[in-house]
Amino acid sequence: MGLSEEEIKEFLDEKVKEFNTVAFIEPDPISVPHRYSLKEDIEIACFLASSIAWGNRKMITKNGHRMMDLLGDSPYDFVMSHQEHQLERLESFVHRTFNGEDFKYFIKALKHIYTNHNGLESIFIKHQTDDSLQPAIHALHEIFFEIEHPQRTRKHVADPLKGSVAKRINMNLRWLCRKDNKGVDFGIWDISPSKLSCPLDVHSGNVARKLGLLNRKNNDLKALEELDKSLRRLDPIDPVKYDFALFGLGIFEGF
Repeated sequence: MGLSEEEIKEFLDEKVKEFNTVAFIEPDPISVPHRYSLKEDIEIACFLASSIAWGNRKMITKNGHRMMDLLGDSPYDFVMSHQEHQLERLESFVHRTFNGEDFKYFIKALKHIYTNHNGLESIFIKHQTDDSLQPAIHALHEIFFEIEHPQRTRKHVADPLKGSVAKRINMNLRWLCRKDNKGVDFGIWDISPSKLSCPLDVHSGNVARKLGLLNRKNNDLKALEELDKSLRRLDPIDPVKYDFALFGLGIFEGF
């Protein structure tokens, strides 16, 4: 586009204002955790809804709400106090390649995390570095599969140490860590939004390349690191607010 960095920032700041509004919530998977006010309900709903966030946005959102219905609309209570036979009701769940077997294991793994590791937030606080949450995502992957698990489920929790951009977990982290005065993101975790990485996918990657924020061709961990650097130059305190701009330009405006 041949814009200066200042012009790109101005353009994207306007797009953030346009898309980072309450109207964004209802058609988006973030509407799933917005059902709740209890911290643990929100973070479990965030984790589950973001874990199935690939494919059609409408279908992701619909299936995210269905997950909550299957958990009796009390995700934390279900995770902590379910009996083995109650997991049977989850067997009918399917979203793309995520099925009832995966869903059942996710509930068991979450119980393990809340019982033995002081919850999801603690893992990220303990394993974050000064400027990144990617090592903490790796730690989550390791802890999530500490207990006996179906091999097929491993693919549903990303590991940056294997080169993954961990798009879905980075989106989950945006929801939970970013302090959003627009009522969209929750900001209930005690982790600096400056460490967040943009959820990188085909849409945000293509828009970022057109704007000159990303040169690397493949959407891999090196591309994520490059995009992080570009967005942190534009706003070192809240770099991932630009996810709204990149997503909106890619999905709604076909930029």
